[in-house]
Amino acid sequence: MIKLFAMDVDGTLTDGGIILHGSGGESKRFDVQDGLGIVRLQAAGVEVAFVSGRRSPATLRRAEDLGVRVCRQGVKDKLAALQDLAKDRGLRPSEVAFVGDDLNDVACLRWAGWGVAVANAIPEAKEAADMVTRASGGAGAVREAAEFLLKRLMAGD
Repeated sequence: MIKLFAMDVDGTLTDGGIILHGSGGESKRFDVQDGLGIVRLQAAGVEVAFVSGRRSPATLRRAEDLGVRVCRQGVKDKLAALQDLAKDRGLRPSEVAFVGDDLNDVACLRWAGWGVAVANAIPEAKEAADMVTRASGGAGAVREAAEFLLKRLMAGD
């Protein structure tokens, strides 16, 4: 049973676009349906974590809005970060899901018990994943994966 649902942010929870403001700030677009999927997973007892290679106030704000307590940013080695999260919780890889889209997510997709690549992921990520969503990153892919997992949990898988 999956107990930790971790994900990349840029390109997975967003469409990968980043709007940089001349004043130094940035904007990202998050899908509200993805957000409800995250909230529903947490309500079902699944911990959700963001693991991002970039640092962004927008990512932290989204995590706070959704009640996601684990928001690791500026991560150079996502696999090591994911394995540390699992170890700290006493979880085996089979109890961990990871959603990603790019080269720096491939090792996590392979290691996790359930790896999910978004529809617009690079071919290497899709090959490493157990599931490829129909929806693209930032456009319902996380919600699709969350609903799939919730159905499995309700069925007792």
